[in-house]
Formats: sequence, C-alpha cells, structure tokens
Amino acid sequence: MSRPPTTQQFVLAELRRAILARELLPNQPIRQDSVARGLGVSRVPLREALKILEAEGQVVYRPHRGYTVAELSLPDLLEVYRLRELLESEAVTLAVDHYGAAELERVEREHRAVVDAAERDDLVEMIAANRRFHFALLEPAGMPRFMRVIRTLWDATDAYRAVYYNSADNRSRVLDEHEAIVRAAREYDGAELVRLLRAHRQHAVESLRETVDTGDSSGWSSGGSSGADPRAES
Repeated sequence: MSRPPTTQQFVLAELRRAILARELLPNQPIRQDSVARGLGVSRVPLREALKILEAEGQVVYRPHRGYTVAELSLPDLLEVYRLRELLESEAVTLAVDHYGAAELERVEREHRAVVDAAERDDLVEMIAANRRFHFALLEPAGMPRFMRVIRTLWDATDAYRAVYYNSADNRSRVLDEHEAIVRAAREYDGAELVRLLRAHRQHAVESLRETVDTGDSSGWSSGGSSGADPRAES
C-alpha cells in the first residue's frame, strides 16, 4: 500500500490503523512525543490528525490529560447506526438505478477483497475492504454531500467495527451477508438491498450490545473541551 500524499494524511491513516488493530485501546493515553518519533514525523501533523479524530469522536481531549482513545458507548453506537440507516437506505435506493457493468464489478471486486482478507486473518484489511465494499454500493447515487456525512459516521465507529470483527462467527456472518447483498445488487433490487443492509447493520448492533460497556459513555459523549489547547502533551 502506497504512503498517503501528505504527512498529515499519513499520520491520520496510521492512527486509524492503530485504533482498528486495537494497538490503541479505549481510554488509553496517546503519548504524542513517542507516537511522533515512532512515525518519524514532527508533532505538527500529529496534532492536526488528532484534531480530525477528535471531531469524529474517535479520540477525546481533556485539559491537563491530553488525548486519549475514546471509550465505546452503546448509546453513541445506536445513534450513529440509526443515522446510517436513514442515509444509506436513501442512497442505495437511488444508487441501484445507476448500477452498470463497471459499478457491479467494483462491488464484486471489493467483496472478493473482504473474502481474501478474511482467509488470511488480516482483520485490518478486512475492515478496510468492508468499507470499500459498502461505499461501492452507495456512491453510484451521485450524492457527494450524502457521502461525506456517511463517511463521517463510519469514521466515528471504526473502533466498534474492530471489536465486532474480532469474533470469527461475526466475520463468517459478514461474508454470508455480503454474498446476499451482491446478489441483490446484480438483480438491481433496491428494496431487497435496503432490507439486507438494514439486517446487516442490525446484526452488528446486536452483537456489540454484549461487549460494549453501557455504564459510562463519557468518553464519547463529552467529546472534548471547546477551546482546549491541542498542543498539550498527554
């Protein structure tokens, strides 16, 4: 995989990967000096990347403590997935009318990438390919503003997705559900796509209910402190 074109994008991609791979755990402080040294960058692009992750809800800034990885919260998860259902149902309903040979080949290619990553037990790549698969289904709708909002919702739940994919049963179910979704796309069946994608999301939520701590959602809901100095070391 090639390095992103800017240092900030490279740092952002590495932080996302570390959260997905559970190298950075919920409530774990992010030591900016050591992270910057490890990535071979200055703290400037690191701070900018952390501000982006803070806006997405993936990290939290607290005065005198610095940045920590956000805690997982069931209320937050339910809200994000409800928003996804509303937006993605509309997007895929419109997208199916624009599916052609190229669009369907992209969907099938990304599905194969998910399968290949699962067979290698490469969870980080499986999660990345899963994201590409879903956006291959949605992007033909031709609504870039919709897509920007949906991407933000996906970014905010990457940590949950990593937990979900840790289960071999969940990974197997994802592959089976993707097969059905691909068949519906090939048949240009928008109503069936909406139904299958809704069930797909609901299965993830039901599984995560058992593992996400509902007792303290402050790590997600408090977000960060307006006006806080992001330059402070954690």
